[in-house]
Amino acid sequence: MNIIILGAGRVGESVAESLVSERNDITVIDTDPARLRLLQDRLDLRGVTGNGIQPSVLETAGARDADMLIACAPADETNLVACKVAHERFGIQTRIARIRSPEFMAGTDLLGTGGFAVNEVICPEESVTRYIRKLIEYPEALQVLEFADGAASLIAVRAVSGGPMVRHIISELPQLVPGVAMRFVAIYRQTEDHADERVVCDGRTRIEPGDEVFVLAATRDIRRVLDALRRRDEPVRRVMIAGGGRVGLRLAREIADDCRIKLVESAAARCEYLTTQVADTVLVLHGDSTDEDLLEREQIDETDLFVSLTSDDEDNIMGCLLAKRMGAKRVLALINRRAYADLVQGTQIDIALSPAQTVIGELLAHVRRGDIEAVYSLRRGAAEALEAVARGDRKTSKVVGRRIDEIRLPKGAEIGALVRGEPGADNEREVIIPHHDTVIEQNDHVIVFLPRKRMVREIEKLFQVSATFMF
Repeated sequence: MNIIILGAGRVGESVAESLVSERNDITVIDTDPARLRLLQDRLDLRGVTGNGIQPSVLETAGARDADMLIACAPADETNLVACKVAHERFGIQTRIARIRSPEFMAGTDLLGTGGFAVNEVICPEESVTRYIRKLIEYPEALQVLEFADGAASLIAVRAVSGGPMVRHIISELPQLVPGVAMRFVAIYRQTEDHADERVVCDGRTRIEPGDEVFVLAATRDIRRVLDALRRRDEPVRRVMIAGGGRVGLRLAREIADDCRIKLVESAAARCEYLTTQVADTVLVLHGDSTDEDLLEREQIDETDLFVSLTSDDEDNIMGCLLAKRMGAKRVLALINRRAYADLVQGTQIDIALSPAQTVIGELLAHVRRGDIEAVYSLRRGAAEALEAVARGDRKTSKVVGRRIDEIRLPKGAEIGALVRGEPGADNEREVIIPHHDTVIEQNDHVIVFLPRKRMVREIEKLFQVSATFMF
């Protein structure tokens, strides 16, 4: 696929890195030639220096042959205009824009073909906020991902001593947690040299304390799955947010009804603005989140969740480490540099969250071939979980009408769950944890775990129907 990416910032760089690894033809446009040179030295792509809203620059970037434009420049206005020019002048079929302003959310007429001609909207700030809200709802989890309109969920959780399933083998789980169907799709265990090693999941696999476990189950059963892997944490009621930028403000607004919030911001002028934008119950503090005296004065030891969302990775890391040492029950650091995120994950920092990685899945769902409904990056992009819809019949599809053990999956890939039926008034759909003899039916939503990204192409081909299939 020929893809043009407008903007070589953190999001654009992460998107380019992910798409290049899947053998797409990528061209990146940016006004900074030095940044483009660094990107070209590291990745197999082409860089074009210039303003992406100018038709001549888009043409130089190959817009006449492009299948997709991903506009993720810093300014909403640039992304909107670029999509309009791409549509009107070059007829680029798929146009995705990064937009921060809530005035231009998906569904508005302003984004239609008569407006700015944007097919899809991505908003990293919204994605990060949604991610953190899920972790507040399930404080024991490291990650919570929903499939099939929320019918099924994949959770990542750190197993600890005391959980009913810990130190037991997987084949014993039906007796330990009766009435809950679940599938362990991956277990990662730390070796003696502190490297993460993937453990094969079968009936003989024993769950050990400290394992990072990925489990698929019906969303209604997620609470019981978590309780089986570790003791239930207290509900998150007291939250301290470090950083009053776009993400911090959005999060404070969304959880104000459920939590007592302290919002720490270092800029005095920004503090004054924040007080006019958040609920009266939110306490806005002017100060440095890495100041030990401030944290002690604000009773960090009674905080259920400390979230550091500043624009400085080092401050976020240091703030979380300090808060954890001073007694915060759980800490989350927003980290833009992937190397930092890999470095601190699994240390005293409970969760290292990359804003770019939270939107990669949303973008990849539009890039994938076949009926791919959702794609999520796992373990900082090393693995993936995707949701594909089975179309066709036994003659035109490689999966419909076939048993699980008849489907040729890449080594290590696993079909973890099927979601069957259409959402009704109560949104109840059948979530099936398949066995080797389970037959996939037409329109099943199939959730597949991939331990390596390079397997994606094979999965896409599996779910492509032949040209003779008619809807």
